[in-house]
Amino acid sequence: MTNKAAARLKSDGWSILETTGFMHLIGPLWERKVDGHHEFALATEDKHHNRRGMVQGGVMMTFADRTCGMTARYVSGKEFMATVQLDTHFVEAGQIGDILISRPRVVRSTRSLIFMSTEVTVDGRCIVMANGVFKILKGPA
Repeated sequence: MTNKAAARLKSDGWSILETTGFMHLIGPLWERKVDGHHEFALATEDKHHNRRGMVQGGVMMTFADRTCGMTARYVSGKEFMATVQLDTHFVEAGQIGDILISRPRVVRSTRSLIFMSTEVTVDGRCIVMANGVFKILKGPA
């Protein structure tokens, strides 16, 4: 990530979210809370490119999945979730250097499932729409 992107995110109130595993390879992932709602950012870099030089679709799907899942955890207070389904629609290509923003929202919550939705945007333009269903689990397994 460029120092310019990091400086921009920090000045806009974002902070780096601690990640491990696969997300650590994709990140850093940024987070902030605005009017009680969680928002997430990912500054795309060369490591995120596909063969056409654009942001790899799998990166955007992973970003949508993770941000929806995290928001489901925050809202429900449940620690363990699993993605049951994630529908993703690519509206526009992402360019390397773009800062992706996700603002997930709960569509519906039951005792065992949480239905989520997000748009991944760049400078206010929607580039990805995603809807997910997350299963509340009893433990980490």
